[in-house]
Amino acid sequence: MRRLPIDPFTQALLVTVALASLLPCRDAWAVAFDRITDAAIALLFFLHGAKLSRAAVLHGMTHWRLHASVFACTFVLFPLLGWVLRPLLGAMLTPALLLGVLYVCTLPSTVQSSIAFTSMAGGNVPAAVVSASTSSLVGTVLTPLLVGLTVATHGSGHGFSWHAVEQILTLLLLPFAAGHLLRPWIGGWVDRHRPLLRYTDQGTILLVVYTAFSAAVVEGLWKTTPPLALLATLGADALLLALVMLVAWFGSGALKFAREDRITIFFCGSKKSLATGVPMAKLLFVALPGGLGGIVLPLMIFHQLQLMVCAVIARRLARGANIASM
Repeated sequence: MRRLPIDPFTQALLVTVALASLLPCRDAWAVAFDRITDAAIALLFFLHGAKLSRAAVLHGMTHWRLHASVFACTFVLFPLLGWVLRPLLGAMLTPALLLGVLYVCTLPSTVQSSIAFTSMAGGNVPAAVVSASTSSLVGTVLTPLLVGLTVATHGSGHGFSWHAVEQILTLLLLPFAAGHLLRPWIGGWVDRHRPLLRYTDQGTILLVVYTAFSAAVVEGLWKTTPPLALLATLGADALLLALVMLVAWFGSGALKFAREDRITIFFCGSKKSLATGVPMAKLLFVALPGGLGGIVLPLMIFHQLQLMVCAVIARRLARGANIASM
């Protein structure tokens, strides 16, 4: 498994999908897993709130042009591209996969990988910490609004519920705020146990993926998803990632940002968060016909794609190369 060109967590995701496909949870077990998953989501965002440093946020807010550029890529450019490409994608994807691709466009940036790739490439790490963390926080409010606008624009029969915004507040924002308020007392412990947060991230995602795919398999996901639609989903994700990366790099150059800041905008503005997206999908798409499998698949594919592409580009940038020469 270590020789495969994908990271161990993605391998765990694939195993989870296979397990859900062969042994989906049903009936009382599905209800039990659903409640366990809700508790894990609340714990996850509580720990994220406790991890966020208030001093780092206040310090990084002075670089407002950089943060505005990252936010424009994440919450304006991505949704706009999804809206423009929707007629083309609609001809190649199933309705659930199309909604999944549009959902990817509404999500906030990642935190850990954005900072890691920025650091690897020699970018502005403090700014990356602030941009990625703030994007994740703002996304808990802005993503449901963008999803609501997308569904309202393209039809309302996709399982989205505005009532889910209340669940977002209960399971995501309130635990996040509680964790952040308690940071003076528990922040030191959280900082000393960063691996715990990583395992909580990954464990929560695996739980949600298992329950989501179990429900989707029971509803006939693999019978209604042609293999060509999966290939088209990969192509759609690759196209979105490439377009945003090009705009982020050359746009930041046109705005006269320094190289270190351009690297930060490039990596923070082109990422989408699996850790936020999977739990939020469970809350937002409560009545989706066929389950959440079709929603989560494009996000899982985009997650692996962004890691592979960014790893290669970060190494090249670290050696002083320019993206235009790649």
